[in-house]
Amino acid sequence: MTGEKLAQRNYYGKALAELATENPNVVVMDADLAGSTKTSEFQKVCPERFVEVGIAEQNMIGIASGLAASGKVVFASTFGVFATGRCWEQIRLGVAYPKLNVKIVATHCGISVGEDGASHQALEDMAIMRSLPNMIVVAPADAYEAYAATKALANYDGPAYMRMGRADFPTILESDVVFEIGKATVLQEGADVTIVGCGQMVSSCLEAAEMLKAEGIDAEVINMSTIKPLDRETLVESVKKTGCCVTAEEHSIIGGLGSAVAEALCDTVCVPLERVGTKDTFGESGKPEDLMGKYGLTASDICDAAKRSISRKG
Repeated sequence: MTGEKLAQRNYYGKALAELATENPNVVVMDADLAGSTKTSEFQKVCPERFVEVGIAEQNMIGIASGLAASGKVVFASTFGVFATGRCWEQIRLGVAYPKLNVKIVATHCGISVGEDGASHQALEDMAIMRSLPNMIVVAPADAYEAYAATKALANYDGPAYMRMGRADFPTILESDVVFEIGKATVLQEGADVTIVGCGQMVSSCLEAAEMLKAEGIDAEVINMSTIKPLDRETLVESVKKTGCCVTAEEHSIIGGLGSAVAEALCDTVCVPLERVGTKDTFGESGKPEDLMGKYGLTASDICDAAKRSISRKG
C-alpha cells in the first residue's frame, strides 16, 4: 500500500531547484527558515533570485506582491502558522484581491509538528486560506505529489496556498504522479462508504480501508489534494454509489476539508457524513504519533467514523 517514508518539504525543495533553471521568472522567498522549508535548495542553484527577508513574514508578502506585479512567479515560504496567520491581511489585500501570481507554500502544518506545541501547529490554515476569494488551496498526499504540485503551481497564473507537514511519512503515489489543480483521484474503488482524505491523512485512509476490508466493508478512498476548488464531480459520483462519507484531515474539522465536503454535499446530495480532524481545539507538545492518537487522527479513528457513517444510512 505504501512506499518509503519521505518528507514533502524535501521534494518541494527539489522542485524549486529544478524550476530555478526551467523558469527564469521564478523567484523564491523565505522568512529565516530556508533550511527547514527547503527553499535553500533553490538558493544553492540560483542565489540571485532568492530573497531572504528574515523574521518579517508580513514584509515577505508585501515584497512578493510587488515582484508578482512586475511579472515574476513568486514562491513565498515559512511555517504554516506564520504563513497564514501573521500576514493574513497582507495576503488578503496584497495577493488575493489583485489576484497576483504568488504561491504561499507552508511547511510544518498540522499537529504532527509535535514537540513544538500549539504555537507552531497550524490547524486553521486551510480554513483561513479557503475563505479568501481567488485563492487556490492544495494539500498534497505525499512527497511525490508535493513535487508535482509545486511544478503545477508554477504554471498556474494566480494566488495559491499549499500546505505540507514536517515529518517523513509514507509515499502512496507513483514517483511520476501527475497533479492537476482541482482534480481529485480515486485511489481505491468501493461500494459501502466513501473516505475522502488530504495530506498525510490519505495514507491513513488507505490503511483504514484495509482494516474495513477485513471486516467485510468495501471502502472507496479519494485523495482530495485540492481543497479549493473542490472536485465536486468526483465526490458526488462516489457518494451516490456508496451512500455515506467520511473526511480525514490533519486540520480542524471547522473550515477545512470536512467543511468543504459538507458544503458540497449539502448543495448536491445529502448523505451521512463523519469528519475526522481536530475538534475545535489547540494542540499541545508531544511526540507526533502520540498526538495523532490523542486527537483522533489515526487509521482506527477513520475506521470507526466509517462504521458510524454506514450505520446512519437510510
